[in-house]
Amino acid sequence: MDAYYNAPHRDFLDTEVISEWLRIRTEGSSGSVNFKRFHPLDAVAKTHADEFETGVADVEAVRRLLTALDFRPLVTVEKTRVTYRLDAVEVAFDQVTGVGDFVEFEYRGAAADVAAATRWLDEFITGLGVALGPPVARGYPHMLLGRAH
Repeated sequence: MDAYYNAPHRDFLDTEVISEWLRIRTEGSSGSVNFKRFHPLDAVAKTHADEFETGVADVEAVRRLLTALDFRPLVTVEKTRVTYRLDAVEVAFDQVTGVGDFVEFEYRGAAADVAAATRWLDEFITGLGVALGPPVARGYPHMLLGRAH
């Protein structure tokens, strides 16, 4: 389960294009806390993200900490995910409650720049020879909140 939070000092939803998320992921009794800032910040089409993540032993303590600091829950994403690693690509198959089924490709290799990683990923996907639906350029929280971007 992924619980997304809004910051008291800056409303992540108060922009036309959402470019930041704070998430607590629960996996059993432990989990992780993650902050993502997507780039380019004001662009609808995002190319990459700064991502800061660490594991936590007590998810409930982190929830209480965020509540004490006036962070507010935005949306909860419940999903079942199966991941595979092929070359420099992580492939995730997601079943998301209330949204549907998706496949996500994420480049996890070393690239000279974002353009090179994007080309590599595009070639990898094309090389699979599998018919996929149209690309989705928004995240699960966007979908559940009814946001286009």
